[in-house]
Amino acid sequence: MKPAKIFQQYIWIVNALRQYKKLSLEQFNELWVKDEVIGGNALNRKLFMRHKDAILNMFGIIIECDLEHGYKYFISNPEVINDDTIEGWMLSTLTVNTILSDSASLRNRILLENVPAGEEYLQTIILALKTNRRLTITYQRFGCESYEKTVSPYALKLFHQRWYILTYTGRHMATYALDRMLAVEISDETFEMPKDFSPEEYFADYYGITTDDTPMAHVVIRTYGHVPDYLRTLPLHASQKEIERTDEYTDFSYDIRPSVDFVLELMSYTDGLEVLEPIELRQKICNSFQASLEKYSNKND
Repeated sequence: MKPAKIFQQYIWIVNALRQYKKLSLEQFNELWVKDEVIGGNALNRKLFMRHKDAILNMFGIIIECDLEHGYKYFISNPEVINDDTIEGWMLSTLTVNTILSDSASLRNRILLENVPAGEEYLQTIILALKTNRRLTITYQRFGCESYEKTVSPYALKLFHQRWYILTYTGRHMATYALDRMLAVEISDETFEMPKDFSPEEYFADYYGITTDDTPMAHVVIRTYGHVPDYLRTLPLHASQKEIERTDEYTDFSYDIRPSVDFVLELMSYTDGLEVLEPIELRQKICNSFQASLEKYSNKND
């Protein structure tokens, strides 16, 4: 059987449990046949058990059986497929790929976003991460001349449709965008990543990929219209808390370093959001909007 078909079966099983929470093998089979996962053929116990083990090995998803309530299967560690885990991202990506591959006839009715270049370097970078080998990259920032740099790769991060690599240059940490790389070569030189270093903790106080000396702040925003719903379903940061809700507005708080990525994200909501605290951040955003307004005003003169 082709790997793509097998992946499709894994994904079907996981998504069935995510939708129905608990299913007996008989219920699994009824849905399996109804959806014609393998051409209307039944899902026997042997095949299910084999797929259950493969799902554990591939995604880290544990499917257990509730022996006390009808021998029903369920995912015992649903936290592993949260949106911010690599397992969740892999599952989401494979699910979308599977659905789209079965929908070729609708190609003109399914609109996707453009993804910048750079993915061709992913395989080389991931190999360097696995083997702790240094990378030599040829890099060109926007509006600058290209240059070559040898770095120790620490982690990959996806942000706003762009891949970034977090590295140690030998003097400091630096983040590079893959779509601005002109060449990437893996070297035989190895490095030792600090055992106490966590990429997740490194970015924990920030939104996005820009990490600088911006001090920590307690940020309070007031949101209007449908903006609260967007933030409830997709929080901007792990520290997000809903602190007040009225018929007119909803207030959220964050404990974060409000660097440029966070500021730009807040500004993207325009009149649907205003910063209440700290006053310095409120004034900074106000000044940015005022500068933009002046540009538009000058065009009208």
